[in-house]
Amino acid sequence: MDSQSSFYDLSPHDKDNNEFPFSNLKGQVVLIVNVASKCNFTPQYNDLQYLHEKYSYRGLKIIGFPCNQFGQQEPENDEVIQKFCLSNYGVSFKILKKIKVNGPNADPVYTYLKNEMPSQIGLKVIRWNFEKFLVDKHGRVRHRYSSLTSPKSLQRTIDQLLDDK
Repeated sequence: MDSQSSFYDLSPHDKDNNEFPFSNLKGQVVLIVNVASKCNFTPQYNDLQYLHEKYSYRGLKIIGFPCNQFGQQEPENDEVIQKFCLSNYGVSFKILKKIKVNGPNADPVYTYLKNEMPSQIGLKVIRWNFEKFLVDKHGRVRHRYSSLTSPKSLQRTIDQLLDDK
């Protein structure tokens, strides 16, 4: 997927390998996170769920992409990952199919996100689990946050993006 493509042209797959077209997200603010269940940042699922409960009625969609590329911290299959997220963190936001976020087999969603918003030092790689991208209502990648950034700290920015016309 080249960098000229639109966010809304992307169509990743869910755990059952069904397409999840981002065209259905038009007009909504989207928070995309690469997640893992055996990571020191895994407790961020609590904050992500908090944001989902607080903002989903206003149009925030949170999408998690499990990834096993960092320290083998997501070794399970998609079904086990879904059960883990629900039973341990009450996750009710969308967790899609496990993917790669870096390298030649990176999912097109992450190729797009990294091209649109390289890291602060210009790198087009994901450095660890729980990096976050905020996409506005028009499909523009507006912000990128490191794993160290608490999801709850994004509330002011989420409010602003939700209030934008």
